[in-house]
Amino acid sequence: MKRVIASLIAVGALFSLSACASDPLADQFRSGSNKNYISGDGSVTEFNGTKTSGANWSSTTFDGQTLDSRSLLGHVTVLNFWYAGCAPCRAETPDLAKISTQYSTKGVYVVGVNVRDTAATASAFARTHKLTYPSVIDIDSGSVVQAYTGVVSPSAVPTTLVINAKGEITSRVLGRFEPGTLRSLIDTALKG
Repeated sequence: MKRVIASLIAVGALFSLSACASDPLADQFRSGSNKNYISGDGSVTEFNGTKTSGANWSSTTFDGQTLDSRSLLGHVTVLNFWYAGCAPCRAETPDLAKISTQYSTKGVYVVGVNVRDTAATASAFARTHKLTYPSVIDIDSGSVVQAYTGVVSPSAVPTTLVINAKGEITSRVLGRFEPGTLRSLIDTALKG
């Protein structure tokens, strides 16, 4: 009986201690900020040599053009998951535009993946923020998010994936990226 009681006390203590552990998602919920998205912490994961690929996807840009993963093969691609109401997404837009222009001569494509807005909202955002790269609207089909879910899930907004010319994901940034870090991740993908 003493062993059973000791075991119950130990299990209770373990649960009590785990409740005190910091969980960023739970902390965001408890903060009551009502920002309607889960923000990442800017953490970077590199997948060097793991040959990680997403499924094929096809989606439509807010100006009605079709864009698919097969058309991006042969180019390093930066996929940035965003929506207009996301503050970190808005903050990193100028850096993405600069990177898009800077790397266009090297054959790098930057593609936005809007996960929440209508085409009209995304188009207005693009005009206001002078986007130099296309964005697909993924709210209806979810095909782009689904293509990477379970592989390197875009589990925060924003999330940025760097994909090499073979279609292999080389890195992921959860949350707002640092421009120098993203340039380094693109340079690494260009070498591979």
